Amino acid sequence: MSNESSTLPAAVLTTSDQDFVRAETRLVPVPFVPEVSLQMADDAIALWERTESVRGEIGMPPPFWAFAWAGGVAVARYVLDHPELVRGRTVLDLAAGSGLVGIAAALRGAQSVRAAEIDAYAVAAIGVNAEANGVRVDAAFEDLLDGDGGPAEVVLAGDVFYERAMAARFLPFLERAQARGAVVIVGDPGRAYLPRERFTSVAVYEVPVVADLEDAALKATTVWQLTPAARAS
Repeated sequence: MSNESSTLPAAVLTTSDQDFVRAETRLVPVPFVPEVSLQMADDAIALWERTESVRGEIGMPPPFWAFAWAGGVAVARYVLDHPELVRGRTVLDLAAGSGLVGIAAALRGAQSVRAAEIDAYAVAAIGVNAEANGVRVDAAFEDLLDGDGGPAEVVLAGDVFYERAMAARFLPFLERAQARGAVVIVGDPGRAYLPRERFTSVAVYEVPVVADLEDAALKATTVWQLTPAARAS
């Protein structure tokens, strides 16, 4: 399988991004995952507008990196409770957002953790958050979805099936990772485009979420393991 990735323009990254993350968010423990603290925002819309103002761009992606989303929280909880999944292994945190999942893996003894994102602010937030939690997570400003995630032995992803086009890219990537031998774990709070027939449930949690971002204050969130294609029904 190919390990090629698409490296995004380095010029998008600026040395002030981490300062921005610190200035516009607060370091607080994550509900349901208190072992980890993250730089999180109080108001998604205000922060979104602020990022566009600072960059001088309209139509920037929402600041997913400034919140703990249910899928990522569930995967992080699962990793913290099942350290044997990651201990001594190389781990990829895909579409990492804040870096929550990768930080959990690092806290539980992963040999190395790489966190991939296509948002420069997210890459900055991952660095800030990893430092705050006293762990090393290598943040990659890359689109990896044309490859197979190698050489990571464990591929973790939280909440990546919320859009049809996104799901259409993520599932083949995850299948390639699983086919080369990686353990693939995803978290999902009931998004429409998760192909449930390809996964096996390994845990279900009631995850507290930001009510303004979701349709409830608690989301039943499942942690799934990708099933080998030969066994899929």
